[in-house]
Amino acid sequence: MPQKKQNSKETVGSKIKHVRTKKKIALDAMANDTGFSIDYLKKIEAGKTIPPVGALLQIARALEIDSTYFLREQAASVHDRVKAYTKRTDNYAYTTLTPGAENKHLKAFKVAIEPLKDHEGVGYQHEGEEFVYVLKGAVEISVGDHINLLEEGDSLHFNSGIRHRMRNISDSRAEMLVVIYGP
Repeated sequence: MPQKKQNSKETVGSKIKHVRTKKKIALDAMANDTGFSIDYLKKIEAGKTIPPVGALLQIARALEIDSTYFLREQAASVHDRVKAYTKRTDNYAYTTLTPGAENKHLKAFKVAIEPLKDHEGVGYQHEGEEFVYVLKGAVEISVGDHINLLEEGDSLHFNSGIRHRMRNISDSRAEMLVVIYGP
């Protein structure tokens, strides 16, 4: 009899809900630990919203687990794993460039944002540092009240503990290399 395949279609939201309920963490406690509304967390858990990387980092910290647990996919090779790690939200997609870095402090992602779009609904804030290098297009990155305008070849390094937000200000798809350090 063939072995039953592990559910590879398990969503990030269902993984979050599974860990949260297993650890008996109430949604209101999770909201207090992440700064996200209960409504937003419910949408994530229901699979109606795919959280961006920064939100996943905050949620993982609140659940006291490694954030890559949410991105981990079973795959035969590193190439397949990288391909499987591409996640899409309404306005942008991100691909991990560090598969298998479950217990590492440094994580790298390639982020693509559609023309004239931003991360909807939330500003991001997570302990650590962030480095962004623009591969293509032009983006606006707000760090607190300060606005940074970056074009292809520009970079920015900032304290990711400060609320930050990124948006594409060009008429074409923007692509960035984003490296996050979390203590």
